[in-house]
Amino acid sequence: MGMVSEFKAFALKGNVVDLAIGVIIGAAFGKIVSSFIEDVITPLLLKPALEAANLSRIEDLVIFGSVKYGMFLSAVINFLIVAFVLFLVVKGINAARKKEAEAPAAPPAPTNEEKLLMEIRDALKNRP
Repeated sequence: MGMVSEFKAFALKGNVVDLAIGVIIGAAFGKIVSSFIEDVITPLLLKPALEAANLSRIEDLVIFGSVKYGMFLSAVINFLIVAFVLFLVVKGINAARKKEAEAPAAPPAPTNEEKLLMEIRDALKNRP
């Protein structure tokens, strides 16, 4: 029973849950990028090169009969897009942290002792 409760405590920590959410979102983002490459980039930008090679998909590019360099090119394009988007995300997070760090912190509220001393000071000022 101890191992189950330890695992439950571990699995429900914020970092583990955040990591799981990040992995799920990352997988979905990978599918979006793959679709972007196959359905947008390839038809629009690479279509002339593919037509010259009598191909319809970048993944069909083959050299020496078995080396599928089209798959490699597709993976490189996917990586570059993901890396660029992650760069933009990290840059945005760093800018937000910098703004947060630059904002001056509000002065702390006076303690009870300071409030009492201010009352005494004010009372002494008002004496004739």
